[in-house]
Amino acid sequence: MGAGSVHRFSLYGPEDTNEGRTIIDRTEPRVNDQIRISPVRLVDAEGEQVGIVSIDDARSAAAERGLDLVEVAPMARPPVVRIMDYGKYKYEQARKARESKKKQHQVKVKEIKLRPKIEEHDLNFKAGHARRFLSEGNKVKLTMRFRGREMSHSELGAEVLKQFADDLSDVGQVEEEAKMEGRNMSMVLAPRRG
Repeated sequence: MGAGSVHRFSLYGPEDTNEGRTIIDRTEPRVNDQIRISPVRLVDAEGEQVGIVSIDDARSAAAERGLDLVEVAPMARPPVVRIMDYGKYKYEQARKARESKKKQHQVKVKEIKLRPKIEEHDLNFKAGHARRFLSEGNKVKLTMRFRGREMSHSELGAEVLKQFADDLSDVGQVEEEAKMEGRNMSMVLAPRRG
């Protein structure tokens, strides 16, 4: 190697590249011919332990039943393999993941910005939005923004936030009381349970 030349190292040799090779995703278990370690601990399709057998015997036992040989515990010594229908197993796993995703509700925090001198109509309009957010199960963060001399009358903003929370007391409850954050005062409402 001369001065300024770069030598690249590869897992496949100095000239070889990764093109044309299949890269196996290790988040998926090894199946059938991908399992190379022998001996293995074999579990049959009914969940009964057969014992420690050679990988060839395990493959032939799976082939006799028309099922797949799947590595379920690769880190165990010897690795644990199970005879099962791999396509059906993957389908069941995907279905369980979808079901659990449906059951969990992502709580979002919706922000509504207010001013100390907000008109009654605007306040009612924003309260309607907050009522909808709370009824959908989301939290609402009320942010009162102060400008200029309004900072010296922060009690006006606190009064507006208190009135807003009282108007929504049937669907929401105060989770965090009003507090100052720089030039803003914020309060968080959470949906009322039950």
